[in-house]
Amino acid sequence: QVQLVESGGGLVQAGGSLRLSCANSGHTFSIYTMGWFRQAPGKEREFVAAITWSGANIDYSDSVKGRFTISRDNAKNTVYLQMVSLKPEDTAVYYCAATRIPTVEDRASQYPYWGQGTQVTVSS
Repeated sequence: QVQLVESGGGLVQAGGSLRLSCANSGHTFSIYTMGWFRQAPGKEREFVAAITWSGANIDYSDSVKGRFTISRDNAKNTVYLQMVSLKPEDTAVYYCAATRIPTVEDRASQYPYWGQGTQVTVSS
């Protein structure tokens, strides 16, 4: 079973940084592609970043490319999202997700496992 728990969200000023973590309490963590998505009030959930089990393949949305970095530590069953140069438009609930699809995937429908989300608020 896969149980994902996000942490690290909070309130930060524009230009600041945060690091989100997503811990998987289930086993065989390393076989999953992991993704980060976000959802702002009144908007659809959107793709942020994804990383394959080996870390060899990574993808980012254009809106975060160059500012966010996804990484994972399979020994700790944890995936991270380092966010720098944060902007008010990054404000959203951030979710991590897992899938057995072995390639990077930007469609939320392809991820059967989801965490509960963590709020990120960027003030101007």
